[in-house]
Amino acid sequence: MHSIFMQSSSMADSIMSRAATMEIPINSNGDSRTIPEDDGLEQDLQQVMVSGPNLNETSIVSGGYGGTAEGIIPTSSIKGPAIHFNADFLPRRIPAPGQDLRLKARGVNIVPSQSAASRIASQSEDISGSNMHHSGSNQSGMAEEATRGIAVEKFDIMKKWGLNTYKCTKQLISERFGRGSRTVDLELEAQIEVLRDTKRKYENVLRLARALTNHFYSMVQTQHALGDTFADLSQKSPELRDEFGYNAETQKLLCKNGETLLGAINFFVSSINTLVNKTMADTLWTIKLYENARLEYDAYRADLEELNLGPRDAVTMARIEGAQEEYQAQKDKYERLRSDVTIKLKFLEENKVKVMHKQLLLFHNAISAYFAGNQQQLEQTLKQFNIKLKPPGDDKPSWLEEQ
Repeated sequence: MHSIFMQSSSMADSIMSRAATMEIPINSNGDSRTIPEDDGLEQDLQQVMVSGPNLNETSIVSGGYGGTAEGIIPTSSIKGPAIHFNADFLPRRIPAPGQDLRLKARGVNIVPSQSAASRIASQSEDISGSNMHHSGSNQSGMAEEATRGIAVEKFDIMKKWGLNTYKCTKQLISERFGRGSRTVDLELEAQIEVLRDTKRKYENVLRLARALTNHFYSMVQTQHALGDTFADLSQKSPELRDEFGYNAETQKLLCKNGETLLGAINFFVSSINTLVNKTMADTLWTIKLYENARLEYDAYRADLEELNLGPRDAVTMARIEGAQEEYQAQKDKYERLRSDVTIKLKFLEENKVKVMHKQLLLFHNAISAYFAGNQQQLEQTLKQFNIKLKPPGDDKPSWLEEQ
């Protein structure tokens, strides 16, 4: 160990003596401007680093050119690298020419004005900035991809809608001019026509019943006012008190029976309105969907027939296969809606008979009892059909509501 140390010391003295005879210009920052290339010097420095003694990690080489062995602690029992380089310690010192030269030999470029903390902070900022840039670019890329997907989806929907509209319009024009064939279910078409005619007639009944209600309501209000006037005159005309009195009673009785009849007529109007504008309207809406499906079915059927009449090359066969799939989908939709219309027409007919039987009986009994002057029968009719009359003045808003 002593021989190795002596050899290293002699080699270091030789190198430092050669370096001392060289002219090394130093700038204001302590960095060497130009160093002449000396292969022998580099080889000697490498040899020193390889064959140098083991040093404790807390020990340093002291003295400008290091010609003596002062401050070196033998560490033969410590296993480790030949030289432990502490990069955080050196920048805090003002490097001497010899130290700068040794760092250059180890391939370390030290900026005297830059500390280890500032270098680490700058590297962290570079890494974080790079990560933020990549994250921002990824987010913008995902946003662009989502926007592009939505645009493509909307374009496909518009394209499909345009093709379907074109085919249906073409089929409709062909049917109107008698050039295209049309799928017809004679029995179902007859039932649909009967329903439309029935709806028109029931709408007329509903219109007339509402008119009767309005006129009769006006008559009842007039009778009510007339009865109040007769009662007032009976109090103010002693000579005609009895005559005004029984006329006032008669008008009040007629007014009461008229209000009972109005309750029955209003119930009749409400039931007819539900039958016409809800039940029948729902069935007619399903019929409209069925007719649209029928038109689409015939349009795709005509398109498939036209393709089958053309040439049978590869492109045409692919188009025929696609048209066959679309035709089958439209056929399934058409048959499903036709079944729905058939079922709804059947239930509508049964419901119509049941509802009208009850409402026509109510209307007849109420009108007959009123004009026959049979107050008891009129009230019994309302009880029979579970009709509850609103108390007088119930339709008027309360005092708080008016305020």
